[in-house]
Amino acid sequence: MSCADAHVVIAVLTYLRPEGLQALLPLLIQQAAGAPLATKVLVVDNDPKASARSVVDSFGSDVLVYVNEPRPGIAAGRSRALLEARGARVLAFIDDDELPSAGWLRSLLDTYHRTEAAAVVGPVVSEFAVKPEDWISSGGFFQRRRLPTGTEVTVAHTGNLLLDLEQISRLGLDFDSRFGLTGGEDTLFTRQIIQRGGKIVWCDEALVADIVPEDRSTRKWVLQRAFSSGNTWSQVSLELAGGGSGGRYGRLGDHCRLVGAGCVRSLGGALRFVYGVATHSVADNAKGLRTCARGAGMLVGALGYSYQEYRRG
Repeated sequence: MSCADAHVVIAVLTYLRPEGLQALLPLLIQQAAGAPLATKVLVVDNDPKASARSVVDSFGSDVLVYVNEPRPGIAAGRSRALLEARGARVLAFIDDDELPSAGWLRSLLDTYHRTEAAAVVGPVVSEFAVKPEDWISSGGFFQRRRLPTGTEVTVAHTGNLLLDLEQISRLGLDFDSRFGLTGGEDTLFTRQIIQRGGKIVWCDEALVADIVPEDRSTRKWVLQRAFSSGNTWSQVSLELAGGGSGGRYGRLGDHCRLVGAGCVRSLGGALRFVYGVATHSVADNAKGLRTCARGAGMLVGALGYSYQEYRRG
C-alpha cells in the first residue's frame, strides 16, 4: 500500500510511542474520511525494529500506510514523509503525542485554498497528563502563541503544519539530516521557505492538543529544552547566514552577533531570576532561569557546540 492515489497525505512520525498512536490513529482515520479530497494517513516509524507496525496493522484500515525509516533522527523521518508523499497535492504533519480537533484538516485545507501559501501552520494547546507544579504553571512554558487566521509568519513548527508539495519542490527544500539529533530541522526548513520566497500563514481554527507526559512537566525538562532551543536557533541562523557558501559556519560577524545575543539573554535571565528570588516571585524565578538557559544555548551554539537533544543510547 502507498500514498500514490492520495491528494492529501497526513504524516505521523513516531518513535516508541504505541499508546500515542493508539489514541491518534482513529482520529486521523476520521479526518481522512471527512476530507474533501482523497486522503491517506502515513505513519513513519523511526524505530529500526519497526515496533509501530503492529499498532498500524491492528486497525485494518486501507487509509493507513506504514513505512519504516531506520535512519535515526527526526529530520530523516520528515524527509521520508516528503518522499513517500510525492504525487500528492499537500502533506500535513502532526506529532504522535498530539490529538487533532474535529475540523483540523478541513480548516488547514480551507486556509490553504484561500491563501495559496507554501505552508499553513496551526496552534498547539498543551494538556497535562499530571497537574504540573506551580513553577511550571507560573512560567507559562507550555502556552504557545495564537494568531488571527491569515496572519503571515516567518517560522513554524512541524507538529501542526500543512505543506504545498509543488511549491516545496519548486523551492528545492528538504529536511536537513544534520539537524536530525539536535532538533531545529523544522526551524531551518520553515525559515528557508521564507528565505526562498515562499509564504507561511496561520490558521487558528486548525487546533491540535499536545498531551504533556509527567516526565516533561518538570524544571529539568523545561530548562534542557530551552538550552536546546537556543542552541539550534544559533546553528540555524548561521546556516541561513551562510547562504549555501559558508554553510553552518556563517561569517565572523554572524557568530559575534549571536554570541552577543546569547550573552545578553543569559545576563537578563540571571538578573530576573535573582529578582524573583528576592521578591519571592515564582514567575520571575522560573522565567529568568529559562531565559538564562536559552541564552546559554545560543551562546555555545554560536561558538560551535551542538547539543544533541534526540541522541539515542
